[in-house]
Amino acid sequence: MVQLLGEFDCKLDAKGRLMVPSSLKKQLPNVEQEGLVVNRGFEKHLVIYPKKVWETIVEDLSKLNPYEQKNREFIRLFTRGATELTLDATGRINLPNSLMESVGIEINSELVLACQFDKIEVWSKKSYEALFDKDPADFAMLAAEVMGDKNRREDGK
Repeated sequence: MVQLLGEFDCKLDAKGRLMVPSSLKKQLPNVEQEGLVVNRGFEKHLVIYPKKVWETIVEDLSKLNPYEQKNREFIRLFTRGATELTLDATGRINLPNSLMESVGIEINSELVLACQFDKIEVWSKKSYEALFDKDPADFAMLAAEVMGDKNRREDGK
């Protein structure tokens, strides 16, 4: 299983190309052979998946009942715009214009690549920093809500 770690400041060039930081590339040892897939995230960002991770997601999607409208709608929305990426000889990837426009990423803009487990979120630097403008107490409450019962035993003791 892929376990990506780190947060990387980057910049798109005039052609929409992004240099993959060497320390991130080291965490993706077979990326030149296997490739990547980029897609929209659930918020205003893009998500880059190693190809094998994307294939697992697609396998899960294929198990959804296609006769249910909500499943068809989710599959359409989730896979809309998904694009395979390859690294060029200098270690750059070319982000599709349509995906960048859909999340407000502009040519020559500063980006943040934020690793989360087996995927890389691609944010405009401004949008990413705005995520963390919340009061630290909000984070503590969120942590208690999401993780608070994690260590509780099932018998309630």
